[in-house]
Amino acid sequence: MKKLTIFVLLCLVVAMFCDAAPRRKKTRRRATPRRSVRQAPKAVKLSIHDADPFHTCEDTCAHVHGIDVSHYQNDVFWDAVRDDTNMSYVYLKCTEGSDNQDPLYLRNIEMIRDRNLKVGSYHFFRPKVCLSEQMHNFRAQCLPGEQDLIPMLDVETTSGLATEEFCDSLQKMLTLMENAYHQKPLIYTYRNFYNSHLQGRIDGYPLMVAMYSDEQPQLADGRDYIIWQYTCKGRIAGVKGEVDKSRFVNHHSLEEIYYAR
Repeated sequence: MKKLTIFVLLCLVVAMFCDAAPRRKKTRRRATPRRSVRQAPKAVKLSIHDADPFHTCEDTCAHVHGIDVSHYQNDVFWDAVRDDTNMSYVYLKCTEGSDNQDPLYLRNIEMIRDRNLKVGSYHFFRPKVCLSEQMHNFRAQCLPGEQDLIPMLDVETTSGLATEEFCDSLQKMLTLMENAYHQKPLIYTYRNFYNSHLQGRIDGYPLMVAMYSDEQPQLADGRDYIIWQYTCKGRIAGVKGEVDKSRFVNHHSLEEIYYAR
């Protein structure tokens, strides 16, 4: 009996000791956050179309650059074009077809000449429209005494004519222009249009080729040309919206298209 009493007393002491001891809180172990590693940006090749529109090819290269302007550019601030850009020449839209005259042509050419910028004029060719009427329309506006650069013929459409018929019309128009201005006109066209319709047809005429890409275009027949229009979305000081930009290529120079009086 004595042993039993001692055993019970020992149990009571142990129980009291356990209740008095502080219990450890169970704490949830926090997951160690992963360190975020910033990935190095991939190298991006900027094209002449992605670059800062006011700091592009003409600001960093030795090419001779110019623009084409029509009424679509609205009023151009020619002082800014002269003073704040590296444009060396301007081609103005003068006429189209037999009776269309650019409404800002006379204003633009007067202001350009007052600012001593090199200027030339172009006619948008309509192959199915009377050629003599087109020539009369252009000649009435494009006066030789106001031109620094040879006239340009903008050739972009066959107007639904077969290639042979279209080229016959084009050659006659080129002859009329050459007779009127006593020098071969500059021809403007797109690379694909040239490849489809003009190969071997306009040899001997200076050529401006339009293709909006980062690499200088090559014509299917490998012929040489003097100017590449590389974008229709150019931006320069003095022009509120977008403008066509072009530049001379290879060994060619601005003197090649000077108007010879």
